[in-house]
Amino acid sequence: MRALIALAAAVLVALLPPSVQASHLKEQPKKHKVVYHLDEAGLDKVKFVLGNIENHIRGVGGPEHVEAIELVVHGPALRNFVTARLDPALRAALDRLQSQGLAFGACGNTMKAFNITLAELPQGTRPLPQGGVVRVMELQEQGFVYIRP
Repeated sequence: MRALIALAAAVLVALLPPSVQASHLKEQPKKHKVVYHLDEAGLDKVKFVLGNIENHIRGVGGPEHVEAIELVVHGPALRNFVTARLDPALRAALDRLQSQGLAFGACGNTMKAFNITLAELPQGTRPLPQGGVVRVMELQEQGFVYIRP
């Protein structure tokens, strides 16, 4: 009976139009361009978002299948990335993601409002003088998929 159910499921998947089948099943995986948007203050939220990004990279088959991935942080969330009080698990996750190509962008307006300097943020942080929301808009105009977990 199980074999019959498995066979029926395989036939149904085979009959789906190509647009419905998962992209990771194709021979030539697409190179993804993604922007993650984070503005919530809680440390749990920040860890959740970084976990989502790790799962995302793993889910598409690894960093070689990602053309570009950027985390844009503004508002209260940016305070969680000040290195003087940076949670060690958060730092390790951010380092791992940056080594896989994650661009970490910090809103210039938030930096100014909260008196946070670039030197106080993790190495590799990209300042966004035009602002975080403007950067998100620019990336979407360039074809990036927008994700706000």
